[in-house]
Amino acid sequence: MSDDAVIAIALMQGYFRNKDLKRAFLLVKANDPFAVKYWLSYGQWIARLHALGRQIEALLSSTFATVFGAEHIYIMDSKPIPVCQPIRHGRVILLREDGAYFGKSSKGWFFGFKLHLIRNIEGRVVNVVLTRGNCDDREGTLLFLPALPAGRQTCLTSDRRQAGMKMVDGGVSLADLGYRAEDFKDFILEETGLVVITKDEVPADEKLFISQLRQRVETTFSQLWNLFVDRVPARSFRGLWDAILLKLIYFQWTQKAPLT
Repeated sequence: MSDDAVIAIALMQGYFRNKDLKRAFLLVKANDPFAVKYWLSYGQWIARLHALGRQIEALLSSTFATVFGAEHIYIMDSKPIPVCQPIRHGRVILLREDGAYFGKSSKGWFFGFKLHLIRNIEGRVVNVVLTRGNCDDREGTLLFLPALPAGRQTCLTSDRRQAGMKMVDGGVSLADLGYRAEDFKDFILEETGLVVITKDEVPADEKLFISQLRQRVETTFSQLWNLFVDRVPARSFRGLWDAILLKLIYFQWTQKAPLT
């Protein structure tokens, strides 16, 4: 089985709206047994897929292209990626060595990771990173910079958790109140020329407009959640990360905004 066939089958999880790769593999094999000449077993196929992790990341980064002539207006946010149900919080050890940790969202406590993303105003995701569950939103945003300043601590312990190659360079980003801090905004402005605006610093008559724009990132997360990006039954970080990347690739391909 060729590498492109291995990845193509994995991308079908977005088409079938599956939360796991195994069901996508079985559905493709059952519905089109002649899709590939030589079928591997599921165990062999998933091993091949994880061996292609760098190619998957490169494929996703190719979808981060900026639309020529588009406004440099961005929206950034983060969402939890739990790796277990709350009932198991007292005894969970899954992926602890890979950075899974307890965090708190608007819906309560979770154990796992946090997905940080920044998207442009047209709807295309520009960059995405995965951090520990207790990572502050502002620390996650620093990972979108071309390089971190010496001595700066972040929640990212491995470059394999960063898929994006497109770094933000100038423009305006709308963010929620979790990103408010003058020293943070000054640092981002100095490093990238990006102006971060939160709802609390705009005039009262403009708050509704900012909220309406911010709603777009919630729409992006809703679309990703419909692809079960937060429900990946993986027992390894490589499996979790690859499944998230594949769903992001499918999401990017379904956007109407042109790549060039």
